[in-house]
Amino acid sequence: MGIPISILDLSPIPSGAPASQALHDTVELARTAEAAGYRRFWLAEHHNIASVTSSSPEVMISAVASATSTIRVGSGGIMLPNHSPLKVAETFRALAGLFPDRIDLGLGRAPGTDPRTAIALRRSHQALTADDFPDQFAELRGYVDGFEADHPFRGIVALPDDVPLPPVWILGSSYYGAQAAALFGTGFAYAGHFGGADAGEATRIYRQNFRPSEGSGAQEPHVILGAAAISHPDAERAQLLGRANALSMARLRTGVPGPLPSPEEAAAHTWSAAEEQIAQGMASKVSIGTPEEVAEDLLRKAREADADELMITTAIHDAGERRQSVQLVAEALGAGALART
Repeated sequence: MGIPISILDLSPIPSGAPASQALHDTVELARTAEAAGYRRFWLAEHHNIASVTSSSPEVMISAVASATSTIRVGSGGIMLPNHSPLKVAETFRALAGLFPDRIDLGLGRAPGTDPRTAIALRRSHQALTADDFPDQFAELRGYVDGFEADHPFRGIVALPDDVPLPPVWILGSSYYGAQAAALFGTGFAYAGHFGGADAGEATRIYRQNFRPSEGSGAQEPHVILGAAAISHPDAERAQLLGRANALSMARLRTGVPGPLPSPEEAAAHTWSAAEEQIAQGMASKVSIGTPEEVAEDLLRKAREADADELMITTAIHDAGERRQSVQLVAEALGAGALART
């Protein structure tokens, strides 16, 4: 099963390093991904989380696209409730003008943070819900495609107006995202690295209900499956790297997030019962092992989800080992040969 593979990066902050180093590590990882044959490199949006610096995907998209030449670069995603739809349309049209045919616009409906930080981002105590997402999405497209004659924002255009809105993807960790992507005629990216819904069922809902759209950013139905992967030539080392990632996730889920621990820190950690329970619950979301083992598990997940593409996220303390993992997974899946066909 030949399948395109891509990267979702959260710019994890390794313990003992300045947070800003994670941004530079992301750019280097993108160079590695491009050379290895990955199709896309997406940047996430999270706020006020001590383990990641992925707060400004639009800035990182520009940095990554400038440091590479062929790989597609995009948002995974822009959390639409945090932003003015006009500003999003303007930003991504500008990126499309700077990097033609290389930008993707992935959109999410969650804030990517805690409720208090969401208020600080929006400068409003009014909570946006899933019910607001369709209106926000329609408004975003209106600044490119135009509004109805009686719309209050008629005549407002996202500049530069000589470039299209990049291809649009709706992200989801539940069936709502699949339904929204089908309704709006966009691509669908399912967050298999943490989502609780059945990925195959989400794909079925999306494909059965997909309605082509003639608006900006429209495309053919396409499913990206997000998956976490940690690979190392030494199986024992791979498990140690996975244990460190599990500790980071357990800390996040128990409300005490911190920098990504090293394998040695994770090994020396006294795990609480709650942390162990979270780690066990998340184990099936992460493919860990030698390159061959990881590739086999990823392909299994792609088949079960009926996915058109895999998007891998990798959280490893050492930047060199993280790049190595990305390279090894690509080689095991034959990404370089696939990219050349």
